[in-house]
Amino acid sequence: MSFLDRLNSWARRSVTLKLAIIGFLILILLIPASMLDSLIYERQNLRDSAQTEVASKWGLQQVVGGPVISVPYSYEVPAADDKTVTRAGYAHFLPDEINIEGALNPEERYRGIFVVVLYNTKLKVSGTFGNFDAAALNIPESALRWEDALFTIGISDMTGIQSAIDLQLGDSTLSLGPGTVTKDVFDSGGSVLAGLDGDSKDVSYSYELDLNGSSALYFRPFGKRTTVNLTGGWGNPSFDGSFLPKEREVTDGGFSANWEVLQLNRNYPQQGTGSFAPKFNSSSINGFRDLANTSGYVDPSTGYGNAGDVFGLRLLLPVDEYKKTYRSTNFAIIFIFITFLTFFFMEVLNKRRVHPIQYLLIGAAIILFYVLLLSISEHLLFDAAYWISCIVIVTLITGYSWFVLRNAKLTGLVAGILLVLYVFFYSLLQLQDYALLFGAVGLLLILAVIMWLTRNIDWYNLERGES
Repeated sequence: MSFLDRLNSWARRSVTLKLAIIGFLILILLIPASMLDSLIYERQNLRDSAQTEVASKWGLQQVVGGPVISVPYSYEVPAADDKTVTRAGYAHFLPDEINIEGALNPEERYRGIFVVVLYNTKLKVSGTFGNFDAAALNIPESALRWEDALFTIGISDMTGIQSAIDLQLGDSTLSLGPGTVTKDVFDSGGSVLAGLDGDSKDVSYSYELDLNGSSALYFRPFGKRTTVNLTGGWGNPSFDGSFLPKEREVTDGGFSANWEVLQLNRNYPQQGTGSFAPKFNSSSINGFRDLANTSGYVDPSTGYGNAGDVFGLRLLLPVDEYKKTYRSTNFAIIFIFITFLTFFFMEVLNKRRVHPIQYLLIGAAIILFYVLLLSISEHLLFDAAYWISCIVIVTLITGYSWFVLRNAKLTGLVAGILLVLYVFFYSLLQLQDYALLFGAVGLLLILAVIMWLTRNIDWYNLERGES
């Protein structure tokens, strides 16, 4: 027998070589498996772009802040060489009470195959300004021009305003105009000349907002005591931000929530000059998701940043197919490994040879499952997409296994193992708190079965080709 014949004979019966080849094939399949994540992110970004496009014409997620009374000031202070320097700016005063009552009416719109959650909300805002403590600002009281005082509210996206904002301030009825004269507290919103008296006490105010938005609605607790009572017809709200509701009730048909926030719960005083309170930035690049702040940092998991007094809710879709699909891809390599191991032990225990190319085709079919799952879940519910993809791939691999193994019993065993694996990983996707525990126990049982089935194999004799 020639050297090449002996080498070929050794290669055909060597268990070690076969395991090395299988390991190498698994490493190759890591490449398309990793590309699955990129594909999911690409589709998710496409969805977000579609949502942003629709929302930008209706109203992005809204942040409602204020009101604030801003009083201009200017005074001179001594400088070197007997000169003086003029200091000027705005002194800002926050209210004692902010009471917000509102109803949120959501609706779903479609951009191609993607769903966009929009809403209209009607808010009634009322409260009082107490004593204006100008002495706490370290500014000469004579420097404050109370006759030029501004009443300002913050609204992150003015596109969503649906009607005029009429203000009842004390005995005066005013109408707010667009924009903020000073950007110290709000980047966008509405304001009006209030013309107050510095000796004013307990100035009441009230106004109504008819506001469109999308995805989320947030508030800023600018009062010594801020209360928000909100109801809405959405069964999947996510109460978000720095403060959870004091009371809440969620049903399939809607929700009701009540917040109460005190000035002690935030990190800035009731009055100040300049940008004494953290701001949100309505002109952020990612306006659909982003609530920015003075530092520009935004936590992607919550959508808001260092303006840490923001609170409110986000309207979640019942199913995020991309999130579930991404979670399912985490099991792709384990699935491939167990499937390859099944075919390997069929080779060892039943003397049925499987070529590396056949292993590679079976691995490609498993990867294709996740592509099918992603594409079908964009049109159907995730559960339906999962089982449709499962049936297609199990049928494909089972049919291919028949031609490879030429044995009905072994082919049925392949089909049974694949179905058990798909049911097992589907169960993991449904679990939240116990997913890790359930997965660890399941893998332990799989390992125990493999060890039991191979307990009597003499691997050294297999290497020498003995039966």
